Amino acid sequence: MATFLYKLGRFAFRRRHVVALLWVALLTLAGLGAAHAPSAGSGAFSIPGTEAQRAFDLLDERFPGLSADGATARVVFRAPAGEKITGAGAKAAVERTVKELAGGPEVASVADPYAARTVSRTGTTAYAQVRYKVPAMELKDATREHLKDTVRDARKAGLTVEIGGDALNALPETGATEVVGIAVAAVVLVVTFGSLLAAGLPLLTALVGVGIGVSSITALAKPLDLGSNTSTLAMMIGLAVGIDYALFIVSRYRAELAEGRAREEAAGRAVGTAGSAVVFAGLTVVIALVGLSVVNIPILTKMGVAAAGTVALAVLIALTMIPALLGYAGRRIHPAGEKSRLLGGGRPRRHPDRPNLGTRWASLVVRRPLAVLLLGVVGLGAAAIPAASLQLGMGDDGSKPASTTQRRAYDLVADGFGPGFNGPLMIVVDAKGADDPKGAVTKVTEKVKSLKDVAAVTPATYDKAADTAIVTVVPASKPSSTATEDLVHAIRGTGRDITADTHARVLVTGGTALNVDMSQKLNDALVPYLVLVVGLAFLLLIVVFRSVLVPLKAALGFLLSVTAALGAVVAVFQWGWLSGLLGVEETGPIMSLMPIFMIGVVFGLAMDYEVFLVTRMREAHVHGERPGQAVVTGFRHGARVVTAAAIIMIAVFAGFIGSDESMIKMMGFGLAVAVFFDAFIVRMALVPAVLALLGKRAWWLPKWLDRVLPDVDVEGEGLRTAAGETQPEREPARV
Repeated sequence: MATFLYKLGRFAFRRRHVVALLWVALLTLAGLGAAHAPSAGSGAFSIPGTEAQRAFDLLDERFPGLSADGATARVVFRAPAGEKITGAGAKAAVERTVKELAGGPEVASVADPYAARTVSRTGTTAYAQVRYKVPAMELKDATREHLKDTVRDARKAGLTVEIGGDALNALPETGATEVVGIAVAAVVLVVTFGSLLAAGLPLLTALVGVGIGVSSITALAKPLDLGSNTSTLAMMIGLAVGIDYALFIVSRYRAELAEGRAREEAAGRAVGTAGSAVVFAGLTVVIALVGLSVVNIPILTKMGVAAAGTVALAVLIALTMIPALLGYAGRRIHPAGEKSRLLGGGRPRRHPDRPNLGTRWASLVVRRPLAVLLLGVVGLGAAAIPAASLQLGMGDDGSKPASTTQRRAYDLVADGFGPGFNGPLMIVVDAKGADDPKGAVTKVTEKVKSLKDVAAVTPATYDKAADTAIVTVVPASKPSSTATEDLVHAIRGTGRDITADTHARVLVTGGTALNVDMSQKLNDALVPYLVLVVGLAFLLLIVVFRSVLVPLKAALGFLLSVTAALGAVVAVFQWGWLSGLLGVEETGPIMSLMPIFMIGVVFGLAMDYEVFLVTRMREAHVHGERPGQAVVTGFRHGARVVTAAAIIMIAVFAGFIGSDESMIKMMGFGLAVAVFFDAFIVRMALVPAVLALLGKRAWWLPKWLDRVLPDVDVEGEGLRTAAGETQPEREPARV
């Protein structure tokens, strides 16, 4: 592989015009496709194989006009203090508002609160349920503006009016803090390279890759039904790895220049050696992201595949566009150890033989490996403790900031009607095979009324054939509570008994039921996912490092870092620690999709640092150094770059903490913390400590396995043999 990539790097350097034109053409085509693409779909949420999803599918079949997947808006009215919402003036204002809502664009139906009996017992609060013909993300701006204008008019009558539901949900916008993350990355690159031009190359290529990836996702969003978060997460991951991969290529190029090699040769060597590490690091990320498909949740699969595509683009750009741009830069990219004149450089370092910080740190760890290992494991173990209290849930209006109209509507409903009215359960009774369909539905209603934590049960609504019914159950507890989850299980248990007696099928759905099913599905898929992803990456790393213990150590280190990161997420977003500092206005259960998606992404990124750092150690070991000295050599050449890469990735991820979208904020924080733990504790401390303790055994590989495995030559040893050189090819003298 090293030889092929070496030739690719030299070709890209030599044919820079063709390569650059190709990438510019791809960016232009992707941009044109995104500009002319129809609006993105809602990314319809479905969980195949679950009871809640089967109920939704049955509703679409038996109640075709229900628009079960359409957007909803709950317009909540409260009368002024001392007055009733049933008073003549208030009632007239509510009815006028309902009439205006019904005349709005894309509206399927509006339930009048007085006819639907959605007026509180105290007579102070009422709500009108608005259902739209299309999902929330497909609503036109004019539809949302009509909804807001109608509510503003209602407030002029002296009523308190707020809007709940998903109709106001819009695509998340890029915040200023995300731009700050890129700015921090730029500063780190300048400090690392001591050159504005060298620092700009990784940023430029990462932006090109993300531009192509996100534009392609936007262009395909409608036909592939991609969710609104897909492009944001692809941008988050693609930007981080794109900068890192380019950083490693440029850094190795400057190191090759420092060895005295010609620029084209240095570009080829950089792509042949560091590029090999980039390929395998990218493969581990792609495996982790594509592996999310085993969960069998379409939205999660699409997010993972889209992000994996952006990572693949980052790898290809690092291997081709970076050497092409290095060819354009020419002598303006200085060898390692020199700084640009713009930054006051051009002078050699004062102490060229003085060990750098990476060397000194690695020497310390090699001398005290056991102490470093114990300290790191204990520290990560302590950070992981909150993960034992992890509670999963789906975000609802109750988790939104108190300043939003959705949250105020949620609180008005909870105060006026009870917390369970914010998350009613829907029971679908399929009595088509029952001898007495209506009798079976009546039996279901009576049994459910007797269950614990039931606040109300509405009369059944039948389809045209009168063999399928909908019964709405209002829990006494809030949607995200354990009591409501227990009620879902209790209704399902009762339904199974009724099915045995009457042959009527009883299905429970609704937001809370969907959350219960999703949590169970994710829990069931976690072990197969870990086995698949870790197993494939383990085999890949055996090929890369030609060792059994090094990949095993890498996997165990990942488990430590990701568990500690989940603990930090629980502490902030569930317990509320430092929530004010991070802008978390409301704490609650962790988003159900968060843990498994975070595991997939963090595993891929963790393997990035493992490959980049340990390949340098492997290279030194192959060239005859003792195990301990190989660790120090690996840190001397790789620690500075890995540190810069980690800081950049942390900055990029942390930038997304400023997002208004709760899952994006949570993902940004979780990934930033996970990268910190993995890069600076696991890879920088635990890895050298374990390798020092193992000694030569770290590179042990059974002879039979050594004969079977392909030789991918990540160290670039084949390049030395093919060149047959004892002295590097020298840069021509300057005139």
